[in-house]
Amino acid sequence: MTFPLVHPVLDAALIARSYLEPTEVQSAVLQPEAEGRDLLVSARTGSGKTVAFGLAAAATLMPGGKLPQPGAPIALVIAPTRELALQVENELAWLYSDARMASCVGGMDIRREARLLQNGCHIVVGTPGRLGDHLRRGNLDLTALKVIVLDEADEMLDLGFQEELEFILQAAPTERRTLMFSATIPHDIANLARKYQRNALRIDTIDRTTPHDDIEYRAMVISGHEVEAALINTLRWYEAPGALVFCATRDATRRLHSALVQRGFSAVMLSGELSQHERTSALDALRSGRARVGVCTDVAARGLDLPALDLVVHADLPTNPETLLHRSGRTGRAGRKGVSVLLVPHSKRRRGEQVTTSARVRATWSNAPSAEEIHVKDRERLLSDPMLEAPEGQERIDAEALLAAHDPVVLAAALLRLYRRQLPPPAYVGQTYQPDAPPPPRGAREPTQGERPTYERKPYIRSAETSEGSAGGGDFVQFRIAVGRNSRADPKWIVPLLCRLGGITKRDIGTIRVFDTDTRFEISRDVSDEFTAATADLPPNEPRITQAGDGPMPARAPRPFHRKPGGPPQRKRG
Repeated sequence: MTFPLVHPVLDAALIARSYLEPTEVQSAVLQPEAEGRDLLVSARTGSGKTVAFGLAAAATLMPGGKLPQPGAPIALVIAPTRELALQVENELAWLYSDARMASCVGGMDIRREARLLQNGCHIVVGTPGRLGDHLRRGNLDLTALKVIVLDEADEMLDLGFQEELEFILQAAPTERRTLMFSATIPHDIANLARKYQRNALRIDTIDRTTPHDDIEYRAMVISGHEVEAALINTLRWYEAPGALVFCATRDATRRLHSALVQRGFSAVMLSGELSQHERTSALDALRSGRARVGVCTDVAARGLDLPALDLVVHADLPTNPETLLHRSGRTGRAGRKGVSVLLVPHSKRRRGEQVTTSARVRATWSNAPSAEEIHVKDRERLLSDPMLEAPEGQERIDAEALLAAHDPVVLAAALLRLYRRQLPPPAYVGQTYQPDAPPPPRGAREPTQGERPTYERKPYIRSAETSEGSAGGGDFVQFRIAVGRNSRADPKWIVPLLCRLGGITKRDIGTIRVFDTDTRFEISRDVSDEFTAATADLPPNEPRITQAGDGPMPARAPRPFHRKPGGPPQRKRG
């Protein structure tokens, strides 16, 4: 199928951009029954909606074959976020090369926008809040408006813009076309359409019986305390040029962003607490490739369009099917393939299955990639790396000189070291997924440290010496970590800390005894050298770990007693 002829100017622009075939939504809005009518369109994110409503409006905006002189705008496009509005403006600018454009978005100079509006334009693109401001100030004249477009209408309502939208729609002329584009048509959108559209043609290009063909869904079962490690290994496994990590809260966004940066990832954070300048800088870093990972909340990611995004990771499970599809829809756009990975703690496995089933997506369930699997993957990637192509010219002369001066194995080892230096080290994750195991019973808790990663509960040992892991058996080396009872030290979080910092498993940890100012613990002698090396040069924000010798572990001093008046003796809290 080739693009039907729309208008000479638009046809030339499409050919120049190599738009040879219309997407499904573009073809639908160009059908004869859609001409001149209001449209209510549902289409997936990244399906070419901007070009679609640009094409749909052409006959209305240029009835005589060309645009009128610039004056009061004849088209108004409303988008939920500043980033999406600016993207829409860029798309329409090349499609309507003869049109004068103006953008009205938050974070920009409102006086400059007012001057652009007063000087005359054809198409205005903006966000609901800023457009409402211009209307109230008398800067925006809608009397000549022929077409109004609501892009990502469901997201605008989710962000609380219904009052502003209705204010703008009521101020627009009644004799106009209203084009509403939305990924979903919930009850609120349907009501808005009935109120402000006339005899609208409903166009649905989403086949809800099949998942998005360009997105592969993966669900990885993990322990609750291993989200950070599983995220690190997921990013390392795919090595995507662009990835988004979704968190439920700003605190989680800050924590995971900090962990990724410390691990060596080029990552940026996107959350509502950022200033507009910080947000713009972060998005520019993602688009230019200077940053490969964006850690964000759902609200902060609204309206993002990152063309090179190949991976979406749900560090926190989506709360509903719509959120899963919105998040995942950031990848697999414009014919590119993408992967959407859900990190599913044991206790939320049933919830993960419900969300994927309700969203009608088929996810492949597995464990998170292990460090060993990632090392194998790295070796495969190195062997097929484009940098190993045959050298030419001076590069070949220099390469032959190196071969003449050094053993080939030495040169290959140097190449390996350089290659690995740029890769963040993978983390240890327990292999917890059991394909034949049933999901945990409703209300079951997440297994804690010291328990086997199944749904059977292992008793928590607590006596005069608090024990975890192997609890005293075998040959061990003693270590000391500089946190104690005064710092609320507890084996429940000390064990995963030791596993993360030392690259060990909980089975390598013996007895743990918590004292007032430090904690003594045992590490299996088989891995003690690797543990010592891994913890020798920790960042300043991590507690200091030192070796404490091979002698018997000191007995824990008894806690002092004190008596409350009229009551039995009570242990004094540390």
